[in-house]
Amino acid sequence: MGNTFHGGGRSLSMSNGGTDVFVDVLVLAVSDLAESVWEYRFATLLTLQDQGAVGRGVVGFDLEEIDWGGSADERARAKDFILRVIDLALRGHRWDELGYEPPFAEGYLRQYREMVEAFDPAGAEPQSGTFPFPGPEEAAMASCVRHRVLCAPAYWDACVFCNRSVAPR
Repeated sequence: MGNTFHGGGRSLSMSNGGTDVFVDVLVLAVSDLAESVWEYRFATLLTLQDQGAVGRGVVGFDLEEIDWGGSADERARAKDFILRVIDLALRGHRWDELGYEPPFAEGYLRQYREMVEAFDPAGAEPQSGTFPFPGPEEAAMASCVRHRVLCAPAYWDACVFCNRSVAPR
């Protein structure tokens, strides 16, 4: 078992704790940036990486399995959104709310950014695995009032922070 994110022939493997941190900082960023249905779908995919809900050591996804859109313009917008989410997280967006110092987060985010930047979504094939890329009806548009982050209510009622004992203020 392991938590691995893949894309473009590259991979980012993390410990359970590292994955929690990685997901935490990305969820804080995506929750404040998502505006379109596709962006909320991507937010749902991130919330599905919550080990507190799905189990330790079994999360991760492949960029090739994401539904990037049918046109070159849609794919470019989707990729740009993910890069903006990563960049916002890299700037330490809302990290002061975590209640802990996010160890290794910057390194993980930089590696993931390089992966996304190098990835060409034109050949992506959306998959139907354990947690396939969420459809429009599954878009995480609900927000946890306490933590002000998106959650995936179709799967569970709590956000990634509610599912963990360490939660942001």
